[in-house]
Amino acid sequence: MGHAAAAAAAVAHVPLGAITVDDLLAAGVAGGAAAELHEAVRRAVGGARGGDGEAAAVWGELCRAALRPGVPFAVHRMLYYGCFAGFPSATPPAWTPDPEEAVLTNVGRVLEARGREFLGDKYKDPIASFTDFHKFSIENPEAYWKMVFEEMGITFSVEPSCILRENDAYPGGEWLPGAVLNAAANCLTAKPGRSSDDVAIVWRDEGKDSEPLNFVTLEELRKKVCLVANALDALNLAKGSAIAIDMPMNVNAVVIYLAIVLAGYVVVSIADSFAAPAISMRLKISEAKAIFTQDYILRDDKELPLYSRIVEAKGPMTIVIPVRGSTPIKGLRADDLSWEDFLAKVNHAKADNYTAVEQPAYAFTNILFSSGTTGEPKAIPWTHLTPLKSAADGWCHMDIRRGDVVAWPTNLGWMMGPWLVYASLLNGASMALYNGSPNSSGFAKFVQDAKVTMLGLVPSIARSWKSTDCTAGFDWSTIRCFSSSGEASSVDDYLWLMGRACYKPVIEYCGGTEIGGGFVAGSLLQPQALSAFSTPAMGCNLFILDNNGNPLPQDSVGTGELALDPTFLGASTTLLNADHHEVYFSGMPEWNGKVLRRHGDEFERTPDGYYRAHGRADDTMNLGGIKVSSIEIERICNRVNDAILETAAIGVPPLGGGPEQLTIAVVFKDQSSQTEDLNQLKLAFNTALKKLNPLFKVSSVVVVPSLPRTASNKVMRRVLRKEFTQQPKHSKI
Repeated sequence: MGHAAAAAAAVAHVPLGAITVDDLLAAGVAGGAAAELHEAVRRAVGGARGGDGEAAAVWGELCRAALRPGVPFAVHRMLYYGCFAGFPSATPPAWTPDPEEAVLTNVGRVLEARGREFLGDKYKDPIASFTDFHKFSIENPEAYWKMVFEEMGITFSVEPSCILRENDAYPGGEWLPGAVLNAAANCLTAKPGRSSDDVAIVWRDEGKDSEPLNFVTLEELRKKVCLVANALDALNLAKGSAIAIDMPMNVNAVVIYLAIVLAGYVVVSIADSFAAPAISMRLKISEAKAIFTQDYILRDDKELPLYSRIVEAKGPMTIVIPVRGSTPIKGLRADDLSWEDFLAKVNHAKADNYTAVEQPAYAFTNILFSSGTTGEPKAIPWTHLTPLKSAADGWCHMDIRRGDVVAWPTNLGWMMGPWLVYASLLNGASMALYNGSPNSSGFAKFVQDAKVTMLGLVPSIARSWKSTDCTAGFDWSTIRCFSSSGEASSVDDYLWLMGRACYKPVIEYCGGTEIGGGFVAGSLLQPQALSAFSTPAMGCNLFILDNNGNPLPQDSVGTGELALDPTFLGASTTLLNADHHEVYFSGMPEWNGKVLRRHGDEFERTPDGYYRAHGRADDTMNLGGIKVSSIEIERICNRVNDAILETAAIGVPPLGGGPEQLTIAVVFKDQSSQTEDLNQLKLAFNTALKKLNPLFKVSSVVVVPSLPRTASNKVMRRVLRKEFTQQPKHSKI
């Protein structure tokens, strides 16, 4: 632990009024600046009138007036914890909505115009009435979803007879019965207030960080998509055929994705990180008739083979795009096509236009896969309804507006890839694509240059940025909010992240591929606490189950497995290779005559109304008869020592049998010069865990070079559990 970090930790929970100039100097602030900052703190404290709400107001004033990105993070951390020292809740707000900005949000604007129409006399203002509006979205799906579709400018070639009707064939009811539409066609038409000349995609290649940005207008995107759709028809595949994409998320990948959907085929999403066996499995499950890929992936000017993996997987007809522009591709199989030859199949006099294949709402558009860490991955079909859910979440929770710029480092192989396409384009925003690693100063500069307004990420990216400080010196002031999904986040990492954009909120977002979006999230109309969710997703009702598997009373405090009301737009109704009812509904309790839908996450509802994720229900441990989430323990252990990059908490059964023993796997930031005393570290873990439960005791600490993860970045604790049960050979105490 460095001197500045140690100094900050020493006063981390000292009230603001007790922090001195010397404390600020010790935390890394220069002499004159330390005195100025101390004066700003003194003024903020002096203006407080007392009470819990005042702590949030003081913190907000410090964020606005004093805590610029260039101030050492040790100081940010000191002032945050000092501000909320003695705060009665474990989830103090790190961001509070401003009433003047709240009315400019998508939901705030609608509520100001139609709040009384929707909520009657209960309506007060967008902030005070948000919870009532969420209840309205559940109780009045007809009015709520009509409004959302109007706001997003969704068009149907055949209008639905209603929004929702009872139908035993669909869990929770049938959405948009009779509707005929095409989700891709909706992406390619200008939204009200936007034109076809507006930017649809802004992009840059890694290594060209000083060059101008590249832009694709909506009209240019439409023409590119129509060209590929016409070329697809020239392959003479039956409509509805599955066509895979295995390539990085770049402009070509987005064009191909939209073209497949526009032309009435079905995308098969395959992550570009997969090896041949995983590719082969997904191609077989989906019965893909063709696949698009690149010859290589470029990273740091290195060529990582991609097409050769498809060949090894014995993939079907493959269309191969050269990563280096016009470089001819050699060694193609007999039935494979170069990108140039594929496009040459089109009569270019008709290439710029294509009549979208309009389909029923439940027609498949995309086959995605669960992680598949144990056995065969679940094949989850998306329909034309699923994009509406993705975009609606972006509209409401991330406040994606027309003209915004949305970045989220991801891949079409995972749900956030298609989510990004739909959440940006269906809302009239631009998507920002960086062709390279997000863990770099190049990406940080791209965010600045592209003027990104909503930046999404997984927590491990924020952890990497914080560790390397690669965002230093870049201006992220255009960001209105961050969003985070994929794994549990760290309070300190996200406090650091907020500080990079002058304390804009992080909208935590949790859902699943089979949902097409989130079931729990945050909102710019509610205070946001770090590593916590402030609301169920709009239109979604969720429940926490007690130890007997029954729902706790709604809005009550508790921890348990999460279950969902099955009535929400976009959720899966079938699986290609598993029994959908068995996976999601078998053995689940009823509520109001409906069988609840299984999700499998362990969740907590806190006394102040926030939700916290505690990982998969099967990532819980039984320590001395007490069930506890691995993530709950990891949150504490990650903050014990600044030398720690991350930890994993594992319940390991002793070789001779008996209760599980708590083992902490530790990854250090600097593995080349590890000097930490593991005995001392174990002691520090045990001291910290006493605050969670005095009965919890770490039996051993194991140093590992990295944590095993799925391709979608989830920690595979069961792999570590198996390894540690077989007497690990790592450094251990």
